[in-house]
Parts: sequence; C-alpha cells; structure tokens
Amino acid sequence: MSGQSTRTIMSLAIASALSSTAYAQGLEEIVVTAQKREQSAMEVPLSVTTVDAELMQSIFDGGSDVRALSARVPGLYIESSNGRVAPRFYIRGLGNTDFDLAASQPVSVIMDDVVMENVILKSFPIFDVENVEVLRGPQGTLFGRNTTAGIVKFQSAKPTQELDGYATISAAQLGSYNFEGAVGAGITDDLAFRVSVLNQHRDDWISNGYTGDSDVMGGFDELAVRGQLLWTASDRLEVLANVHSRDLDGTAAMFRANIFDKGSNELNGNFDRDTVYYDSPYNNPQSYKSSGASLNVSYALDSVEFTSITAIENAEGSSLGDIDGGYGCAFCGTPTGPGFIPFDSTTSDKLDDLSQFTQEFRVAGDASDTIRWQAGVYYFDSGFNVTTNPFFVPATKVRHENTLSAVFGQVEVDLTDALRLTVGGRYTSDEKRFFGPGIEDEASDKKFSGDVAVNYDLNDDMVIYGRIANGFRGPSIQGRDMAFSGTYSIADSETVTSYEIGYKAELADRVRLNAAIFTYTVEDMQFTAVGGDGNNIRLLNAEEGNVVGAEIDTTILITDNLVATAGFAYNDTEINDKDLLVSACGNFGSFLCTVTDPIVNGFAAIDGNPFPNAPETTFNFTLSYTLPLAGGDELFAFTDWAYQGATNIFLYESKEFQTDGQFEGGLRAGYRAGDTWEVALFGRNITDEQNVQGAIDFNNLTGFVNEPRIFGVEASYNL
Repeated sequence: MSGQSTRTIMSLAIASALSSTAYAQGLEEIVVTAQKREQSAMEVPLSVTTVDAELMQSIFDGGSDVRALSARVPGLYIESSNGRVAPRFYIRGLGNTDFDLAASQPVSVIMDDVVMENVILKSFPIFDVENVEVLRGPQGTLFGRNTTAGIVKFQSAKPTQELDGYATISAAQLGSYNFEGAVGAGITDDLAFRVSVLNQHRDDWISNGYTGDSDVMGGFDELAVRGQLLWTASDRLEVLANVHSRDLDGTAAMFRANIFDKGSNELNGNFDRDTVYYDSPYNNPQSYKSSGASLNVSYALDSVEFTSITAIENAEGSSLGDIDGGYGCAFCGTPTGPGFIPFDSTTSDKLDDLSQFTQEFRVAGDASDTIRWQAGVYYFDSGFNVTTNPFFVPATKVRHENTLSAVFGQVEVDLTDALRLTVGGRYTSDEKRFFGPGIEDEASDKKFSGDVAVNYDLNDDMVIYGRIANGFRGPSIQGRDMAFSGTYSIADSETVTSYEIGYKAELADRVRLNAAIFTYTVEDMQFTAVGGDGNNIRLLNAEEGNVVGAEIDTTILITDNLVATAGFAYNDTEINDKDLLVSACGNFGSFLCTVTDPIVNGFAAIDGNPFPNAPETTFNFTLSYTLPLAGGDELFAFTDWAYQGATNIFLYESKEFQTDGQFEGGLRAGYRAGDTWEVALFGRNITDEQNVQGAIDFNNLTGFVNEPRIFGVEASYNL
C-alpha cells in the first residue's frame, strides 16, 4: 500500500472522529489476575498492562511469533538471535543477552498458570488466548525467583458449556499461510472441552548468493495444538486439564556479514534482505518439539479456596547457524565475502531430554470483610542436556539440573474505605547443578523476597499507589564455552529493590490512564559477556545496576467508533562497577569496530554504560475505527505502530553496535458481518523498515535484522 493510501485512511478516520456526535457506551472494565485472583486493574497496586484483543489479532497476522509483542507494551522489549525459538525478554531495561539454551532470564513467562522456565518453552506459540498481562517490576512474592524485572502472563481461552469457536485463515506474501481455530462445548452438564489449533507456514524466500541456490532459507512450518477439559463437579470443586504440543521446522536466525562500515551503525551495501552468502552447506536449519500437560484443581469452602496446579513440560530440538555470516577464510588464503571474513564459523546447538515438573499448592480466603489473604508452597524441578558442535572440534555435551522450593504468603487489608495495604513475602531455596566433561559443580542460594504496597482511592475513578518490592534471580551456571576449549562460569545471585509510585484513572468512561515512575537497584547484577575474541558466553556479576524510569499507557474512546491507545516508556539504565572490564570488538579489537569506552589493558571499561539491549525509550500507538452499516455489519480499520529509541547491543559501547529511531507499523482493514464473518486485508512492517535486531562481534561486523514487509488477506468465522 502506498504512503498516499495510508494517509487517506488516517485522514478519513480522523475526519469521522471530528464529525461524530454519538455518545460512547464506555470502556469495558479490565480484569487481571496479577495477584492470582481476579481483580479490577484499578485495584492492583502495581504496574500492569493488558494487551488488547484487536492488537493481538493484528500483530500475529501473517505468522508472527511472540517477538511481535516487543515495544507494543510500555517497557517490554523482546529479541532473539535464535529465530523463532529462545526469545529474550526485557522489562524496564532488565533482561539477559545470553543466547545459550541454558540461559536464565529476569523476566518470567507464565502460560496458563505454569512457569515456562527454559528459553525454548518461552517460545511456545501464542494462539486462542483469552488475555495477556504484562506485570512490570519485581514479582518476588507470588511468583518467585527470576521475576526481578517482571512477568509476561498468557491465559488461554477456557472451555464453557456453550458451543463456542472460531476459524481464521490467512494467505500472504512469501508463500505464507496461517490457520488458527478452536471449538468447545459442553459434553455433559458438568464436563466441557475446548480444542485449539495453530498451523503456520512460510516458503523459503532467502537465496544463497555464494552457492547460487534460490529460495533455500527463511521459511518455517509451525504446528501447535491445545486440548482442555473442564470438570465442574459441584459448586465447590472444579478441575481443568490442559495438554499441549508444538512442532517447529524452519530456519534459524540469518546472520549477515559486514553489514556495517567501521564507524557507522547504518546498514551498508553488503546488506541484501533477500540474499545471504553462506559457504556452510546446511542452510541454517532449526527444528524443535515440545509438549506438556497441567492439572488445575480448585476446591472452595465457605470462606477458603484451595488450589493445586501440577504441570510437566518436555522439549527437544536444535538450531544451526553460519555465525560469520559470509563465505571464505582470509587466514586460510581463500577469497571472502561479503567483506573481510578472517575465518569460517558454523555452530550447532542441541537441546534434549528437557523435563520440567512444577507443583503449587495455594490456599486463599477472607479473614473478615476487610482482610484477604493467601499462602502457598511451590516446587520446581528440571533437567536438560545441551550439546554444542563448532564442527572444527568434536561436539561437547553438558547437563543442567535445577531444584527449587518456596513458601509464600500475602495479606491485603482495607485500612479505610479508600486505603488498602498489601504485604507479602516468599522464602526460596534454589539449587543448580552442572555436569560437563570430567566436571561436576553446583551453585545454590536461599533468599527472602517480598513487597509492601499501598492503594489509595482518590475517588471512584482515580487511584494512586506506592510499592516497595524486591526479588532475586538465582545463581546461574554457563558451560557453552567448554565446546571452544574454554571453561564454565558461575554468576552469584542478583537481588533487586524497586520503589514505584503509580496513578490509575478511568475518566468519564472514555479515557483509561495508567502511569508510573520508578527506580530500582540491582545488587550483584548478573551479566553475560557475549562475543569477544572467541564468541564466548561468560557469566559475571557487576557490583550494581541502577535504573530510573517512567511509563504511561492510555486508551481513549474518542467516539463510539474511534478508539486510540498510546504507550510510552523511559528507562535510564546504568552499570556501576569501576573495576568491570570486558572484551570488545572480537578478535581484532579496534581494527573491527570503534569502541567509545575507556580501554584498560586491552579491555573496555563499562562503568556508567547502559544495560545491553535496554531501549532508553519505547512508544506504541494504535487507532481503531469502525463504520456501522445496516443490519449490524460494519467496515473497520486498525493500525498499530511501535518505536524503539537508543539501544546499546553489547555491554561495551561502540559506534557500530547500537541502534536508534527504529519503528514498525501494521495495518488491518476489512468488513465484519455481525458477529459471524470477517474478511480483512492486512500488512505488517508496511513501510518495509530494515531494523537491526542484534549483532555478533567476534569475527566481523555481523548483524541480523527484522522481518520484511508482508501483505495478505484473512477470513474469519465465529460460531
């Protein structure tokens, strides 16, 4: 679609808004489960944003994965150097750049009340979702360790007694098609089911300019299914069973050699979105399978409710990447390209025998009309193998095991009709074990985390809150470097203490506003020194990390037919450790890139630098317009935009490995026949932005970029 066409649609929407005199019915109440019970978002004393259903439908058109949520919620950033698997989540600037399959993250992903701890489990496809919540700030009371930054929480649509379902199919450029559907109903008066399916495909569309082979990479096939049974045995007892699986075959991340010139972070003439130049014969394949099951049992007495959540998850698979992103070997005397390639590097990483078991018992109740409480215990056990094959030496297998147990509790007290106090705490014992060639080691810790929050109702429509919270990320063990004649590394636990003040308002049923300012300090902050002269992954602890920031998101019902949303986040992150030094610019130091940090004994001093992959600012905006027609039908148009400000890719700062001013936009427009049929045209990355998503610094100026522009058509049918 041309820029002129886009401007025409926007102009029509704005004109309609200005001319309409209809009175709105009002914004719907937002209900969240951020505190493990259903509450109005206004009542929750923390920063939480839900993702609008229309935005979810739009951003996942054409086969997008979970990374499509990046920057579309204030303070949330998601990226990956592993393609559609192993996403890395960041909230309020806090995340982990580690690309290993054993990496821990300070953002927890929870799907259907189950923690997805391993990075592969975090990439389970998003479909048939009832709601998405993003909880910002430490969540160390109710959800535990590895939530120092926050939580991304997905809840699938549940079975009901009513016949319910939908089917959506789309076709788009690059040979893409997407099918998503679900059906559910009551089987008996007390038993209901729901089955959901997602099937995505994209043709290979990236050619290998070195071999002359056309359209040999970039495609994928994704199949995911979910089945649920809900047994309502009585008014007191409810049992929900959930089974799910995923099968992915496709292409891993596409690394591109020397797409920057020294001294610049702009893409140069070596970059061609449709072509790479690989001498590796493998074409960057990726294949993963996972499956799981959970049983959620709730039993209610007159004033107390018992909940048990039992879950298992399994996964296996592998990815391979041409890491140097080009061909040839200058050190071997063979021609190279694009640009200077010192030596060839291809690496495969395999995950197998991943098994995760979790068990939570929780009891909640009302001590009186003004006191609500909950308490519980939690157990986590996992193990998996990671095999790394650099091809120039034999493959190396290591094993990771983790056992965790915790006890937690929270009390909420109405001090007055307008003032509420929430206090919570959690005690956790965390043990990790590592097994490498001829090596066994372990790291363990025991920590208390908790929070104190106060809500005050200014009136029926406005609330202010204050929150002090802390959390911790358990010790981490990294063994990938053993495959490259290196050693394993261990990072001690990190702890975070956060202070936050927030404001929430729902004004005249037409404007919803959430805002927060915050500061937090991370002690013994875990970092991963990625890259360097051996493309290593070394765990280390910084003395301290400090952040000051703010975020705001709003929904405005301009008219009955025109709704706008906007969100903004600012994060000023800073590493504080005068003695912390890291390798920079890979094997060739200043010959490769332009470091702007002080150099001490050949290493970059990173004191005062921003956190890696922590955008200083993000901005998101959507506009939804509907034009009612006779008989309840309507025309609709929806556009969404996300902006990412200054972002430093590595721990050290250089002119090449940073980005700024990147954005993407989407558009969806069509016809809706009542509540039954819908047809739409859609576009993703409609301006075809070429955004750098990450880099590899050990060999040459290698980077990887976002997905290309794609236009398509979609049809949906609702039962």
